[in-house]
Amino acid sequence: MGSVEVLAALLVLLIVFREQLAAALSGPRLQTWTTVFVSVLVQAVPFLVFGVLLSAVIAVFVPRSFWARALPRHPALAVPVASAAGVVLPGCECGSVPIAGSLIRRGVTPAAALAFLLAAPAVNPVVLAATAVAFPGAPEMVLGRAVASLVVAMVMGWLWLRLGRADWIRLPRRPELDGASRGAAFWAAVRHDVVHAGGFLVVGAMAAASINVLVPERWLQTLADSPVLSVLALAVLAVLLSICSEADAFVAASLSQFSLTSRLVFLVVGPMVDLKLISMQAGVFGRRFAVRFAPATFVVAVGVAGLAGAVLL
Repeated sequence: MGSVEVLAALLVLLIVFREQLAAALSGPRLQTWTTVFVSVLVQAVPFLVFGVLLSAVIAVFVPRSFWARALPRHPALAVPVASAAGVVLPGCECGSVPIAGSLIRRGVTPAAALAFLLAAPAVNPVVLAATAVAFPGAPEMVLGRAVASLVVAMVMGWLWLRLGRADWIRLPRRPELDGASRGAAFWAAVRHDVVHAGGFLVVGAMAAASINVLVPERWLQTLADSPVLSVLALAVLAVLLSICSEADAFVAASLSQFSLTSRLVFLVVGPMVDLKLISMQAGVFGRRFAVRFAPATFVVAVGVAGLAGAVLL
């Protein structure tokens, strides 16, 4: 039995039990949950689809050796250039991990590739446009997200130059794409990103709706009233929810109880450190890399984003 058969069975069950489901969903709390869930999805899906398609085009049709030629040879200078290069790569963090691995295999210094890995999901035009749409009354959130994310990417790249070791990275390989045509590789990349990013988007929308409905308002207000607790709470929430960077702004916007600074921390931490990214980094680069890189990135991201929020917001 495949996914099509499972979907057909679910549709049949929905039709058979439609009256019972309608009665169950008539409660005010469930209606609020459904409204928040659907609104997050409707706003986020167009950005997600566009980002996935454009990311696959760039990953497949732009030669990977181009990045090695475009970066300065000096590693310390290559880090900020690689961070800024993330602006031209619309896509979620799911695509940045294998691309960073490809850059390392092509001879790019690991510090620059890792800076690119962190910057690309957070500062590309699709993500910044989604942030502007999600926060129409706070354009400074776009600037804060871009500046803080670039600074975190550069700091982590320079930290790797100073403290990183080559034997912590296991060079990646994607045998399923070896020898594949460009068309096959393109659709394989699209399917992979849509399945992974779309699935996590649905989970994130469900979590955001559940938080708005199930968590007592006084609990959220207690966290929101404390500047330190609100920042730490949303930083941890970003790690746990694992939302695609093209959709996380809409989830952050729904957490209206929290300050703009704490929500900026949510937007900076999420594309750089979350559960799916940690697992992907462990699978691509090795566990020795992930257990060192992810905690360090979390600390730097929280500190930089909190400082950026205090200054810009």
